[in-house]
Amino acid sequence: MKKFLTALLCMIAAVLIVVFLPGLSGVDSPKKIDQSGKVGLFDQQAERILTSPEVIHPLYEKGELIGIVRDENRLMRHMKQVYRTRYQQDYPDSAVYLADDMYMTSEQSYLDYTDADEAIINYLDQNSLYTLEATSVSFSDDEGVYSRIYVASEELYQTAFNEYILNFTDSQSLTSMRNGDVIPSLTSYGSQDTGISVTQRVTMGKDYASPDEIMSTKEEILEYLKYGSNTEREYYTVQKYDSVAGVGAKNHGLSATQIMNINRDKISSTDQVLEEGDQLCVTYFESPIDVVVTKESLRLVPVYYETSYVEDETLLIGESQVRQTGVNGSRNVLYNEKWINGVLVSGTEQSSVEITAPTTEVIAVGTMQQPNVGTGNMRYPVDNPAITCRIGCYWGHNGTDFINQYDRWGDVYAADTGVVQVNSYTFINGYYIIINHNNGVMTYYGHLQEPSELKVGDIVRKGDVIGHIGMTGLATGPHVHFMVLADGDEDFMNPLDACSGYLGCEAVPAG
Repeated sequence: MKKFLTALLCMIAAVLIVVFLPGLSGVDSPKKIDQSGKVGLFDQQAERILTSPEVIHPLYEKGELIGIVRDENRLMRHMKQVYRTRYQQDYPDSAVYLADDMYMTSEQSYLDYTDADEAIINYLDQNSLYTLEATSVSFSDDEGVYSRIYVASEELYQTAFNEYILNFTDSQSLTSMRNGDVIPSLTSYGSQDTGISVTQRVTMGKDYASPDEIMSTKEEILEYLKYGSNTEREYYTVQKYDSVAGVGAKNHGLSATQIMNINRDKISSTDQVLEEGDQLCVTYFESPIDVVVTKESLRLVPVYYETSYVEDETLLIGESQVRQTGVNGSRNVLYNEKWINGVLVSGTEQSSVEITAPTTEVIAVGTMQQPNVGTGNMRYPVDNPAITCRIGCYWGHNGTDFINQYDRWGDVYAADTGVVQVNSYTFINGYYIIINHNNGVMTYYGHLQEPSELKVGDIVRKGDVIGHIGMTGLATGPHVHFMVLADGDEDFMNPLDACSGYLGCEAVPAG
């Protein structure tokens, strides 16, 4: 009877220990225990009751008990071996840890469980339940972190980042700006980079991620810096006679520089001759960061001469005579420009020096009526002109596309004196005006923002505002489609041709 009571008391004590002691220890108790006392995925059970508590290591996955690890050091050694054999080559200077949704605790227990370490290790291997120590790169703004990636090392990220920003500056300028070198003033026409920055905050730290989340090559990181998580790309097949600018003009209004930036493996210059049939990417960067480059640009800007009219009673009505030839002057203008991700977004005049003063044109007229005959010496149809697409930049393009670099929706001017012959709209060129200069030449202004207020028959002087830059009709960005039509409306002339005299021979930058 005494032996029976002793056995009964031991059994009751064991039950109390199993049921109540883990809860009293202040840690989570195993969550998968069946009626036989088995725990975890591998049906571990208490082999014996200890006289004093020992440390056990329950392993959990998503809150569910996987099993009790008896030899923690064996598991640690195994994870080091996994790192050496599977990951060290692609992820140097890292280490293997348990997956994000797994954790292992340490608890005091009076129960000695059966050994399932081998089964637990096999389970981890078969399901790749590991993470690696990696460098986390977080991109944030004033509203907080909006994007995060994991890379094999900080050095690898910096290598990719340095290559990415060379899309928007050159290595020599980048080194000078980072060193804080004094940049000398421009002494010749052109531009130079004066500053570079990233709008967003980029912070780095150590974290853990699964191997398929970690970018282990420069190419992977570079692709993310270009396009973020966007994997969609649009491509264009080069056609006969296409130029770099023409490809951009036909695809979302991209500039020649933008087309070059996103196809640097094929294009090294905006003037490069393209091979018919080549596939070019026309999806511009959608980076998680904005690279801001400030530039100084020194340009020779024309100062247009004015025309003065004097009455002459000796001339017949409608006749005119040039008494003094007008000559444009010039000035050197230093602009401050701001470029974001390779796109010019603003420009302001910093200083200006007059080189030559303009000479006023003096015309004697026989009546008080405004003259309606052009001088044959035209001005540009916009201020701060840049060309986005020349004649022939793609098949069938018969004009020259001008933009105002610092005012995308700015004024459009009459290139010369004349009479409004057409004020209309077409599906292709939107709102447009044709001015007849009554000297065998007409000019055409397409994609105006809205119908011009001028009426057919109105006389306009050279430099009068005839409308505003727009993108009506088939246009991928705001610009003026400008054409010179000589000998009627069948002969398209190149307004930049030095031999024609139209717009002179002044250099105009590519947009």
